[in-house]
Amino acid sequence: MEKLKILVDRLYDTHHLEKDEYITLIENRDSIRDYVFSLSSAVREKYYGKDVYIRGLIEFTSYCKNNCYYCGIRAGNKDAKRYRLSKEQILECCETGYDLGFRTFVMQGGEDPYYTDDIICDIVGEIKTRYPDCAVTLSIGEKSEESYRRYYEAGADRYLLRHETADCEHYSKLHPAPLTAENRQKCLFNLKKIGFQTGAGFMVGSPYQTNENLADDLLFLEKLQPEMVGIGPFIPHHATPFRNMPQGTAELSIFMLALVRLILPAALLPATTALGTILPDGRELALKAGANVVMPNLSPTDVRSKYLLYDNKISTGEESAQSVKSLESRVISAGYKVVKTRGDHASFTERK
Repeated sequence: MEKLKILVDRLYDTHHLEKDEYITLIENRDSIRDYVFSLSSAVREKYYGKDVYIRGLIEFTSYCKNNCYYCGIRAGNKDAKRYRLSKEQILECCETGYDLGFRTFVMQGGEDPYYTDDIICDIVGEIKTRYPDCAVTLSIGEKSEESYRRYYEAGADRYLLRHETADCEHYSKLHPAPLTAENRQKCLFNLKKIGFQTGAGFMVGSPYQTNENLADDLLFLEKLQPEMVGIGPFIPHHATPFRNMPQGTAELSIFMLALVRLILPAALLPATTALGTILPDGRELALKAGANVVMPNLSPTDVRSKYLLYDNKISTGEESAQSVKSLESRVISAGYKVVKTRGDHASFTERK
């Protein structure tokens, strides 16, 4: 136990461990979990106090050209319910969210060729014109550096692109060709270079994942230094090749989140919907372990149940933005408070 504490203390001080040391912590997490959580909670309070930032999530298209083996909206799922939101519908979502106090809008969708760069830039520009005090986050997959630059120049502030797994061989087991870990990571470094507040992240418990893979994910985050990191458990979808694979656990997901808080002290870390899906108080436990972001759904109610990346996804009730008061109560019950601001990374007090 004392040796484990020494490792955690060094991670707290230096924000770095060697691969075998990360593996040791992961393998022995039952013995060290409470100590890790006490430090990760203290670190997030040092940078963000008790504040929890809310993001208005707009899932604007369920079309995707890719065939990732784990994803419910993969191109090969012929039973998926497809939809696209118009510019006007997206702006209506923003209007609703703004009135509820949201100051960040997250446009998330599959890699849908229908939304050209011109269309995305037009929508982003209109949101920024109408709501200049708000941040716009995009989460629309792998694009060229030129496309990313256009989105940034149109006014987008942040970009979410989970790296999913840093190990190239493991990545190839989760994605068909021509998708590669190398290109995914290249996209992330391009986003950082352009000036986006950049979000990476990985699935916990994904098929074929090892503790070595998880350690590689932590080392990749050390190298990338993203401003945001999304971590959630793998949950199978019935219409994918991984339908019969075991799902990840909330326990390991929350432990990995706490380690990321120690590696990236100022990171914006969401308590994800996936955690709330597999464990009723999963998001509250994530907040206590170092998370400081929640992302209620602003999408029109008639499409929420269609954007199913995995089975049993929360799509009504407290996940909806209209239940923000209930969400605030749950955040308060965990010992924190919802703050209705842009909620930028601590290093981005002004746009660079």
